[in-house]
Amino acid sequence: MPEVSTTSKPIPTRPTEVLRKIAEDAVAAQRSDINVIKVKRGGIFLIEDSKPYVEATMKMEPVGEMKKEVIDLFKTAVLAHYEILKDIARGGTIRPEDDPFVEHYQTPVVLKILYEMDPKFREAVEKFVQEIEKRKDLIGREAIKKYTGYYGPTTVVDFAFSVGGMPGYFAYILDKTDIDPKYKETILAAKSWGMNTSYGFGSKFMAAIEAGKTLDVALKEEIEILKEMWLDPVGTQVKLMTEAGHESFDPAEYMKRFESRIKPVVKAAYDAGVHPGNICVVPAYGVGDAGHHISQSMYNMAKDDVVMAVMEAVTDVLDATLTVGLKEEKIKNEYQVLSVATGALAAATAYIAELDGFSAPMIIDLLVKRFYNLVLKSPLRGAAAELHNVDFMDMLLRGWKLITPSPWGKDGVISGVKVQLEPIHKNTVLMNPQRYTYPGCAITVRFSALMRLADFPCLLTSEPVTATINTYIVALHPETPIAPPRICKACAPSFIMTGRCIHCYYRRGIAKTVPLTSVPETHLLKGVKAVG
Repeated sequence: MPEVSTTSKPIPTRPTEVLRKIAEDAVAAQRSDINVIKVKRGGIFLIEDSKPYVEATMKMEPVGEMKKEVIDLFKTAVLAHYEILKDIARGGTIRPEDDPFVEHYQTPVVLKILYEMDPKFREAVEKFVQEIEKRKDLIGREAIKKYTGYYGPTTVVDFAFSVGGMPGYFAYILDKTDIDPKYKETILAAKSWGMNTSYGFGSKFMAAIEAGKTLDVALKEEIEILKEMWLDPVGTQVKLMTEAGHESFDPAEYMKRFESRIKPVVKAAYDAGVHPGNICVVPAYGVGDAGHHISQSMYNMAKDDVVMAVMEAVTDVLDATLTVGLKEEKIKNEYQVLSVATGALAAATAYIAELDGFSAPMIIDLLVKRFYNLVLKSPLRGAAAELHNVDFMDMLLRGWKLITPSPWGKDGVISGVKVQLEPIHKNTVLMNPQRYTYPGCAITVRFSALMRLADFPCLLTSEPVTATINTYIVALHPETPIAPPRICKACAPSFIMTGRCIHCYYRRGIAKTVPLTSVPETHLLKGVKAVG
């Protein structure tokens, strides 16, 4: 995440014990995943393997001014998720095809609870859905652009307002919708960091076109699912999982049990003044480690020694950098903890790529070109297929800018903290690539491992780290919606395709919907007004 906060208020310098608690718990979450994967990789995944992560999460506690109800939301969701899956998952496991969705069952339930608690919110959502119906022009145009790959690789299930992402689409519609700004913020939060159903924009449209249906029918089917996901999020999620052939457990039973566990905590947070947008997102993100980041697919990928070594090395860099930053007292607030943590991970990943002579622009160019060829080969590729490739590229570009010498880069410094890259050099596997290929020609081994991780970069970006830190940030700023962040993401594909920027929802300025921080100007945007 860029070094920008999501609140306009001055950020006070926090006591050392507050910052240390945030950093230690973030590293503990990451290491709990890495340690289990290192031992179990290549074996059979069981839900119980996630216990160390759950135990690490249970050690999270409010410190200083943090609001306890926020931490309770996170911890209750993680524990409930783990215990429910242990009880209902067939064979005590989750098949790889089902594991990406385990993070998508929480926000629908929370929305259902909020609808019941606040009828005015439900009314606002119904008004919003009416506006979706009216915006056939926008939805039709953007669905066609998604189908044809117009924008290049995008993160359709995005955490910000960047081009091709659902928060941007909904923000455009909300900008013209006459409802309370608090409800607008909640809707946007619920389909960004919060994941209201597994639906990715354009999926129904693309499937209908490939099935031979007309554009009118395809657009109608797309609009219907966009309405359903808000009017009946729980029912829609069950429907989507049925269509996807989900087998590992009963999604309806999961959500029924999750509702009974999370409802009292949601009410407590709501009564304590936590923004409903934050209530939507906090329970959703951290659960993914049980059954997704610690999972059969992860065990299969991590069988490769170099892949495992990359994840271990970036974790060591994260730990060492945060330790130095706190020791030198250069980390002053919670946002800097987040920036240093994610920056260190990004810098470490980019540095590993550079060891094989690959710069971020090279890799971005490769993956963007590959995307366009993939569109031609597989028109019905899945609306979210490239989202993690985009996450990977965004992270890699940020890391590359950090480690690059000035004046082009930042000399390996984030918020005054020097990224500690020494752990990479101490990693025996990464420093001996000749042991994992033809020894005389070991010049792409580390790069090839990164390409495996480009499809599954969750422990490089890292999701358990950002989930932990962001939860603490919400606990310190409960009244300010944390998602979507009001920032320019500096998207990696846009680094080589600058024309994308004139289509970006953030750069167009959705100021009426949610107040944005200052929009970065570039020479490409001066005097340019995109059509919306």
